[in-house]
Amino acid sequence: MYMIELPFLVRYIAENDLKHFMLKPKKSLGQNFLRDENILRKIAGSLHLQKADVVMEIGAGHGALTKYLIREAGVVLAVEFDERAIPALREQFGDQISIIQNDILKVDLSAYARLYGTKLRVVGNIPYYLTSDILFFLFENQNAVIDATLMMQLEVAQRLSAGPKTKEYGVLSIFTQLNTECKQLFKVSRNVFFPKPQVDSAVVHLRMRHAQPDFDVNLFRSIVRSTFGKRRKTLRNGLKYLDFSESILKKLNFDLDRRPEDLSVQEFILLTKELMKRS
Repeated sequence: MYMIELPFLVRYIAENDLKHFMLKPKKSLGQNFLRDENILRKIAGSLHLQKADVVMEIGAGHGALTKYLIREAGVVLAVEFDERAIPALREQFGDQISIIQNDILKVDLSAYARLYGTKLRVVGNIPYYLTSDILFFLFENQNAVIDATLMMQLEVAQRLSAGPKTKEYGVLSIFTQLNTECKQLFKVSRNVFFPKPQVDSAVVHLRMRHAQPDFDVNLFRSIVRSTFGKRRKTLRNGLKYLDFSESILKKLNFDLDRRPEDLSVQEFILLTKELMKRS
């Protein structure tokens, strides 16, 4: 009878357990798995979940965060694009979660909000290359969302709450502040991910405003994008690309010799209202 040394046995079990539940990260999917249990608990704790909450987790992966969410939330909807993760999620959680195998950008958030009779609470360690796309997707669907708690690249997190006349301030800053109350909760070291990314991260909380705007949102978007597309030019030059004539621009009660990075969100709203009146 062969005797197996205990350290070897423990290592064997741990390695095989890891192989069973851990996915091999795919660079094409931007997968960097968070492996620090303290950070995972901290994220879940920051949500202050209630049994009435319906949580939609973006990128459930191997369920590292999911296991904390199911303890407090009434419903957990695990959105996962990677089909390799689905069997392990089903094996671990069974009917404790509902799995949505899809690209988050293709999920009908409003349909799920209607299904459960309440707006969703969104959480996730999102693919960093999709951060802007996911944020704008949430802004467009904010009527179905209470809030979003997201892990993202630290540099991007700093852009979200940046103010005018800073290098971080831009289109993403303006739309985030227009649509949400944004707060950076805490920073996360690159050392707690596998594989280790080249950047540090931060967890950000975004509470949707849900206010009905008293201005043309589509025009607002066009103005912001057009003027920041010519960031080093004046507002006057940027607005000409939207086909506003010089005669209209002259009528505006607004200083168009300023640059877009000098304007606050409220000033962009005022500019939008001025153009609505004159157009």
